[in-house]
Amino acid sequence: MSSEPAASGELSETDPILRQVLQDVLGLSRERTAAFTEQTGLFGHLPELDSMAVAGLLTEIEDRLDIVIEDDEVDGEMLETYGGLLGFVTAKRQDR
Repeated sequence: MSSEPAASGELSETDPILRQVLQDVLGLSRERTAAFTEQTGLFGHLPELDSMAVAGLLTEIEDRLDIVIEDDEVDGEMLETYGGLLGFVTAKRQDR
């Protein structure tokens, strides 16, 4: 991933979609996901996001954002925080 900021249009489009996916897949409230910051912990911090939920979350992200996430791209760093996941997904959308 590049350390340069993502194109603002891509980021601004991706953020609300990703928040909606988290609401739909994990059953989180809109208010809860709206309060997420880049530092908000996900895997290991949200009881709703356990190892069983990860596959469903990634599949839904792929479907809604028209990207492919390879197995070797999935790691703890990507799922550790909301900012990490958002950055990963944004970069994948830019690479399409």
